[in-house]
Amino acid sequence: MKDKTDVLVDAVVEGLQEKRGRQIVVANLEVIPDTICKRFVLCTGGSPNQVQALAQSVGEKVRSLTGDHPICVNGMRGGVWVAMDYADVMVHIFLPEERAFYDLEHLWADAELTEVEDED
Repeated sequence: MKDKTDVLVDAVVEGLQEKRGRQIVVANLEVIPDTICKRFVLCTGGSPNQVQALAQSVGEKVRSLTGDHPICVNGMRGGVWVAMDYADVMVHIFLPEERAFYDLEHLWADAELTEVEDED
């Protein structure tokens, strides 16, 4: 049986896939001591509008499936990098250039990384 964190991650991924998010990666940070949350979910959008739509989709999907709301959402206005804080799960939605620049996968290289296959 899945725990609350896994159910939340599944809802986030579903919301990202509904709007054609690309390069979705789930980083399990529980294997690293003293981290800020249990999971990071990373995703790439193709334009500022898509980044914003992906974030809105995540918010709606998580709310409908789990009843949870983000504690904080940053970056919606610019649509370059949106960060959504669900306490145990942080969602990062980037434009390709910002994702490559910040390279969170490398920063959290000790985490267990799971790549989600892109849906066509």
